Amino acid sequence: MPPPNRLIHETSPYLRQHAYNPVDWYPWGPEALERARRENKPILLSIGYAACHWCHVMEHESFEDPDTAALMNESFVSIKVDREERPDLDSIYMDVVQAMTGSGGWPMTVFLTPDLVPFYAGTYFPPTDRPGMPSFKRVLQGVADAYRNRPQDVASTVAQVTRYLRDRKLPSASDQLLTPDLLNRAAAALPSQFDPLHGGFGRAPKFPQPMILEFLLRQYLRTGDAQALRIVERTLQRMARGGIYDQLGGGFHRYSVDAIWLVPHFEKMLYDNAQLAWVYLYAFQVTGDAFYRRIVEETLDYVLREMTSSDGGFYATQDADSEGEEGKFYVWSAEEIREALGADDARLFELAYGVTEHGNFEGKNILYLAREPDQVATEAGVSIDVARAAIERGRRLLFERRSTRVWPGRDEKILTSWNGLMIRAMAEAARVLGREDYRAAAARAAEFVLDRLGRNGRLLRTYKDGIAKLNGYLEDYAFLADGLLALYTATFDPRWFEEAQRLVQAMIAWFWDDASGGFYDTSHDHEALVARPRDFYDNATPAGGSVAAEVMLRLASYTGDDDLRQRARKILAPLAEAMAEHPLAFGRLLCALDLYLAEPKEVALIGDPAAADTRALLEVVNRRYQPHLALALSRPGDVAAAQAIPLLRDRPAVDGKATAYVCQNFVCQLPTTEPGDLERQLP
Repeated sequence: MPPPNRLIHETSPYLRQHAYNPVDWYPWGPEALERARRENKPILLSIGYAACHWCHVMEHESFEDPDTAALMNESFVSIKVDREERPDLDSIYMDVVQAMTGSGGWPMTVFLTPDLVPFYAGTYFPPTDRPGMPSFKRVLQGVADAYRNRPQDVASTVAQVTRYLRDRKLPSASDQLLTPDLLNRAAAALPSQFDPLHGGFGRAPKFPQPMILEFLLRQYLRTGDAQALRIVERTLQRMARGGIYDQLGGGFHRYSVDAIWLVPHFEKMLYDNAQLAWVYLYAFQVTGDAFYRRIVEETLDYVLREMTSSDGGFYATQDADSEGEEGKFYVWSAEEIREALGADDARLFELAYGVTEHGNFEGKNILYLAREPDQVATEAGVSIDVARAAIERGRRLLFERRSTRVWPGRDEKILTSWNGLMIRAMAEAARVLGREDYRAAAARAAEFVLDRLGRNGRLLRTYKDGIAKLNGYLEDYAFLADGLLALYTATFDPRWFEEAQRLVQAMIAWFWDDASGGFYDTSHDHEALVARPRDFYDNATPAGGSVAAEVMLRLASYTGDDDLRQRARKILAPLAEAMAEHPLAFGRLLCALDLYLAEPKEVALIGDPAAADTRALLEVVNRRYQPHLALALSRPGDVAAAQAIPLLRDRPAVDGKATAYVCQNFVCQLPTTEPGDLERQLP
């Protein structure tokens, strides 16, 4: 094994995975950039993340190869970047990769001048030539030769890329009228892209799209559009029954490589499981179907069990690979199942989960819910109770057996933004389902992030091994504020509301664009890069601006602050037509537009949260799906809560009983102490 390179000193598990490569790797920073300028060497920038299967493949094939490393070390300054730590670099250079090649992905491989401008780019390169794909060695030799011997060609490409980055148009300030027609047009554009048989949108590979599903739930609530609900239910049902869902341990894998949700890429991401958990939760509120509740609880229980640090923060990802094989931890042979369960139980379990001798994935079986217990009982000629008991025993025993295998790697860095997403998921589930463990987990994670990743009133991006570093991005402020508002409605501790307010004001101070409105992704004092990123699209995670708009609107519902509402409008208006025409790219922003156009109800409760009469009123509110509701609570006479949250001011309890005030724009109906009256006053 060669001696470690500079990456051994990094906290990112992804970077440390490359610490013993023979490549003379640098992390992104002044040392590498200054060397490139001093020696006039091109930069080889490689961007990936720890759970990325093809990143591991390229490392093994190329970065561990001494001959390839020698080419890199001779002609380039090689820099490794964890895209989860540096979304700014990932955003800028992925934009260029897609413009140059027509596609993108990870690992991302970009060659830069010492001035950081790309002149050649791609993603994964194989170790030997393949049809339509040159080997990585050939690429290295060709790029090095072009940089040394054809500087005019490099300069021409640099000029084109520079113009592209300079001329990218920001959405201009707009006075466009925002109307419900925009939402209706967006919803009407989705059925043509929907897969009515298997659920989801488009063909393989197929991604979960939780943000657009949440938008469709809101559309159903707003209009009664039955088709919108059918799309949501078909998708949620098929995903949760497929191999993309871990049928033994709970939680969702990243995406499905096929159209039927059977064969996933096996990595598990914190952000997917957070967003999917709350969409399944909202589907449970809308339909009352206990199946959705089960998926929520299994998913969040998985996060508590496997993705939560001893300090309370939530880890980032789990790998797809174990023992060098993708999915090995999750798949089963029929023989393994029979040995673990015995013949009788195995027969019923195999019927339920689609197990066959030949398997459905490289000779093994990815478990998927092929039959319900009543169908298993009918086919096997047993009672439904016998079938159900055997299936549940099988899940438990196989989960225990699986736990003795070599586990996939886990990226144990704690990211502020992704923790904000999971805090929201835990808090919302605690509020709706009455799960105190979720409430405690959300509060503990919030304490952790504010304590360990807060510094001088600002946020840092990432924490690992006792070290917090990197200035926070827009998404860190917006996602955490969103999570803290959800935590407030789950606990009614004014601290979380006040922290959310503080973060939003910091977000405005550091990221707002006074010239054209809207937010940049990096703060005003961020490191100068070849471009200042500003992402408008909701991808696997929402755009920071989308969440910022919704958080500002939510705060405005509590405080009456019209400045926040107007800032949200400046984000929404320039993108209104794009949202209506291309809804799959703007799922979370459409939710923000829905909130902007709604006439939100405000509910102020006065009472002891632990008292039976207060809980009865809360039950009325919490069992309903009400995405536009601002909910606040204080004990009688709690002056501090009323000072923090204007919605609670001048709201006395009636006759010493728990009392609800249902308001709109701070104009309230008569207070009520009766759950039935509260039910009638709510929309």
